[in-house]
Amino acid sequence: MNLLLLSNSTNHGEQYMQWCSDTIADFVKNKSSIVFIPYAAVGFSYQDYTDKVNEALSSFDIKVRNIDDFDDKIKALKESTAVFIGGGNTFHLLKMLQNLNLINTIHELVLGGLTYVGWSAGSNIASPTICTTNDMPIVQPESFDSLCLIPFQINPHYTEDTIPNHGGESRLQRLSEYIAANPTEKIVALPESSYLTVIDRECRYFGNYDGKLISDERNEIIKNQSIVIF
Repeated sequence: MNLLLLSNSTNHGEQYMQWCSDTIADFVKNKSSIVFIPYAAVGFSYQDYTDKVNEALSSFDIKVRNIDDFDDKIKALKESTAVFIGGGNTFHLLKMLQNLNLINTIHELVLGGLTYVGWSAGSNIASPTICTTNDMPIVQPESFDSLCLIPFQINPHYTEDTIPNHGGESRLQRLSEYIAANPTEKIVALPESSYLTVIDRECRYFGNYDGKLISDERNEIIKNQSIVIF
């Protein structure tokens, strides 16, 4: 497998994909046929989303094709050399993939060697389920089961910051609740400007800030360039 799973696309005060465009371009070098799945977009068009990605990657001579333009979406995926899945609302993304019967196709193609790049919701959906997303369930998928490309859950945009004088639970508390209800599962928490690569059977963490492995057994800090073992 060849997976690039990014926590986010944009850092505060930066242009879209400014922090990660080099990483994406290097990961998909020599990939001439890239399909983009924009179905996490809500409130703006899939074409606008595709144009935004193409503009951000134009200096690398990378151009993605909007899967929504294809009548035969399964054929489009089978004829591509890489697939990008963008961020937005994870529930909306999963529901669209289920409605279009693309879950099994993407799973099988990526296991068979199709290069996969996801950010935010696109990283969430690589997990066995979307149960550790931060998003609001604005639509109801058939189930929370997703692509299951990796054997652990992801929580993008991870932060341990809390709002002063606010009584709500922290992100770590919420994720700990998931582990309490699902004690055999594990979560990799990805702060901004961090990502995972999965090459064959090796999963490695990269980030300006430490990540975290959350499980029933331990909460473990993940350092830059660490190999994540499950």
